[in-house]
Amino acid sequence: MHRVILFSKPGCHLCEPVEEVILAVRREREFEFEVRNIEDDPADFEKYKHAIPVVVVDGREIARYKLSRIELEQALGLERI
Repeated sequence: MHRVILFSKPGCHLCEPVEEVILAVRREREFEFEVRNIEDDPADFEKYKHAIPVVVVDGREIARYKLSRIELEQALGLERI
């Protein structure tokens, strides 16, 4: 099963629309989804402090700052119907 991680932090106004895209796709396709607060892990904070939101699919970064449904579907290997 695919795994999607959204690196975020509280109050991130760019993160909300990205999470909405992920949840919309997840309503139609099954995959693991985790939101990680970069403030909870010093390594995540150092890596992403100026770059959130960041979306990682199966260990590979696919997006920073914004995400389209098509980008996520392609990263998950899904075909458009």
